[in-house]
Amino acid sequence: MRLLVVEDERELAESLRRGLTAEGYTVDVAHDGVSGLDLALSEGYQAVILDLMLPRMNGYRVCARMRELRVGTPVLVLTAKDGEYDEAEALDTGADDYLTKPFSYVVLLARVRALLRRGGAPRPAVLTVGDLVVDQARRVCARGSAPIPLTAKQFAVLACLARRANMVVSKAEILDEVWDAAYAGDLNIVEVYIRALRRRIDVPFGLLSIETVRGAGYRLVDAHA
Repeated sequence: MRLLVVEDERELAESLRRGLTAEGYTVDVAHDGVSGLDLALSEGYQAVILDLMLPRMNGYRVCARMRELRVGTPVLVLTAKDGEYDEAEALDTGADDYLTKPFSYVVLLARVRALLRRGGAPRPAVLTVGDLVVDQARRVCARGSAPIPLTAKQFAVLACLARRANMVVSKAEILDEVWDAAYAGDLNIVEVYIRALRRRIDVPFGLLSIETVRGAGYRLVDAHA
């Protein structure tokens, strides 16, 4: 899942990027309101973490503009301002939640998960493709009752395929959803992760569930021998 962090404190922004990436999210970062709004309008994010006191355009205006343009991406406001009127104004401009600095990272993650559960178009937290289970909320995978350990990035690639089960997903689509906007490496990195996934979810069970569609991409299907 892709998140946008709009935060002008660069050390904090980088800390959030690293922490959320380690949890398996794809994270883009902007350091001012105008850049943040441009990204929020042009990219497909599942949630935005938005500071209020930003250069060029403050967080209130960013959020209000998103809602004016009917961008329904959930917004978690992150700010050093802790007055009740500031909180009320943030919520009135369209924010979905509010967290005051300094904050607990554990609480931040819980708030993000809550936003993702209720934000945007309804989608199940647990995806099943045959006997393969992909639990997006707990970020765990199993085949039947057998748990399958995956790295955060491997899980993100699998979840991307599982959300489009039985559909062909191109390398470019996977790269766009799972890797952040700063990635400038080879598109074939996707092949590396597909091979790793097959070794985890298919080979030990003598099955094939990730099919290669030559010249088009990959498709996750009900496993077959």
